[in-house]
Amino acid sequence: MAEDRAERIAEFIRPLRVEPGTKVRLAKDFDPGYKAGIRKKKDGVELLREGVELLADYQRRLAAQDTYGVLMCLQALDAGGKDGTIRHVMSGINPQGVRVAGFKVPSAEELDHDFLWRYTRELPRRGEIGIFNRSHYEEVLVVRVHPENLDRQRLPEAARGPGVWERRYREINDWERYLCDNGFKVVKVFLNLSKEEQRLRFLKRIDVPERNWKFSPADVRERARWDDYQRAFSQMLSATSTEWAPWYVVPADHKWFARVCAAAVLAHTLMDIDPQYPHVSARTRRELAEVKHELERQAPEGEPRDPYAAEAAQRARRAKGGGKRKRGGGKG
Repeated sequence: MAEDRAERIAEFIRPLRVEPGTKVRLAKDFDPGYKAGIRKKKDGVELLREGVELLADYQRRLAAQDTYGVLMCLQALDAGGKDGTIRHVMSGINPQGVRVAGFKVPSAEELDHDFLWRYTRELPRRGEIGIFNRSHYEEVLVVRVHPENLDRQRLPEAARGPGVWERRYREINDWERYLCDNGFKVVKVFLNLSKEEQRLRFLKRIDVPERNWKFSPADVRERARWDDYQRAFSQMLSATSTEWAPWYVVPADHKWFARVCAAAVLAHTLMDIDPQYPHVSARTRRELAEVKHELERQAPEGEPRDPYAAEAAQRARRAKGGGKRKRGGGKG
């Protein structure tokens, strides 16, 4: 049953995966409006509910095992739906097991360090799921579209010459491989939004007073660089989708479908890890049995000694009987 579910999820996200070594042309290779044949939003909402329940189960196991960590990187253009994706996909997970970090314009302190320093500080611990709302890929996206940001990093002259972006791609790939080799799985999701859908979402942020706070005139200025960003994203996806940390391009024009896809990608990563609850030693089991006996002895008169065990036994009897009704027992 679990293997069938894992295969279904793998098949569902396969069209979204950027195969390592392929050259991506974002506008031609990935459709922002793709819905995988799911016609109704309510069907997608049901799939998301199932995905959230699955994630909650695996997250509990991940925390209990305390061996692996997971880093999910979310990238998108403005209005791509990163915040909503995080809110909905992680809605059923214990907040103590999730670490979310967002990255804005780097501070003076951050600029005094190497370009990966501020991201390293926010990495999840073992047993945690970390989410980067924007990530280290800003260093080959925004910084590339706006070269003046590279000047602010005060790099040595030799580090700013030809090949700077190819070098950063290599350094990012090496860093992610280092993380994976140490038990921290990296899963990367790009929310692929169409230009027209972005325009509509910007208008909604202006027209709906409760959403005004989400809009900035700077968003429209960045929109004017749409083609530059499409090239930067295409080059980034081509250069940094690896076997150990592949990219998934998630269609984002339909928010509900983007959330289903993001949940599926994260679930696939956790199922691949397959974390397990720790096995207790024979000595610990003996100690548990002794404590259980003492707790059962303290049960009030007339109450079951162990209601959980009694309920489990009742379920087992029902399952053994197959739920069959006795014939001829009805009233005539």
